Amino acid sequence: MGMREELSLDELRAHIDTCDSELVSLLAKRRLLTEQVGKIKQQNGAPLHAPEREAELIAARRQQAQDKGVNPELVEDILRRMMREAYENQQSELACAAPELSPIVIVGGEGAMGQLFAKQFKRSGYDVKVLDKAQQSNALEILKDAKLVLVSVPINTLEEVVSSLPELRPDCILADITSVKQKPLNSLLQKHQGPVIGLHPMFGPDISHWVKQTVVACEGRMPEQCQGLLDQLKIWGCYIAPMEAKKHDQAMQIIQVMRHLTTFVYGQFLARQCHTLEELRGCSSPIYQLELMMVGRLFAQSPELYADIMLAQFEDVEGLLASYQDTFAQTLTSLKNQDKSELIKGFDMAKTYFSDSAHSFLAQSRGILNKANDAKVLG
Repeated sequence: MGMREELSLDELRAHIDTCDSELVSLLAKRRLLTEQVGKIKQQNGAPLHAPEREAELIAARRQQAQDKGVNPELVEDILRRMMREAYENQQSELACAAPELSPIVIVGGEGAMGQLFAKQFKRSGYDVKVLDKAQQSNALEILKDAKLVLVSVPINTLEEVVSSLPELRPDCILADITSVKQKPLNSLLQKHQGPVIGLHPMFGPDISHWVKQTVVACEGRMPEQCQGLLDQLKIWGCYIAPMEAKKHDQAMQIIQVMRHLTTFVYGQFLARQCHTLEELRGCSSPIYQLELMMVGRLFAQSPELYADIMLAQFEDVEGLLASYQDTFAQTLTSLKNQDKSELIKGFDMAKTYFSDSAHSFLAQSRGILNKANDAKVLG
């Protein structure tokens, strides 16, 4: 007789509990192993992320899942989540790629991003000093031996902060991590005759680890002297995207400023409606639940920061905003006129732009939507 006929529901559940308990024990064992891997990487100066190893591991386990009649997507999901956990566990001590960068001074080091970078540099064994408002009277002493000065201040204060810095050592790298690049980079180049680089971390201060995070790097002066800094970012697992400052700012006008403005307007629109957020969430599909999360994220952060980002580039995006407004007005006219052919024409134009990526986006978003639905708290 089969197990299905022999065992009661309670007995089956007890067996499932045993399997789950064994899984937890295996996860604990895997954690210990990945922590040891992290220590060896730190000693050998190896990067946290090994893309080829990751790809091979996932391919092998997917094949094994298929052979055993287990859904490969489930196995890949579990592996990727375990990998994220491993990267988080390997953050405590990190390899040092460029010891010559010590001491490092982070200007604005008491801000959220400044603290994030300070913590990470310290994990790699660098001597890190902070220069913020509280340390202003001691600026000369703090900066006198600096080999890397990383500016992490609001966009609207950067020019003033950089111009007020004392003269730096000729071999000191002057870098910034603001989200606009042309004007800040010019300010850095005017201030300092030594090596200069503009960085834009494409993430916020709430990341759990640095692996696979993108950092845009805009060349300023003496790129070969700045290579050690980029090597350190790579050790942490970052992807470096080299880009001209002008091209970066144009891309950010769409990726960042237009996105923020659209989210900003949509959030205000929702606040003016008669439905509460709870009512909307109660009857939302996973995709709308995700959209609400993305909109809500903006309003959990600093209003000053986002006002500055939008104001700093308003003149540059005024034309884009007009085009956006025009596209909205055209769509509204098509709807008013019940013009289905115009709506389809607009859809096809956007579909052509997304072309082959549309299908991969559909597949990728399906996994994210499933996770959003899984995370739903009921009752």
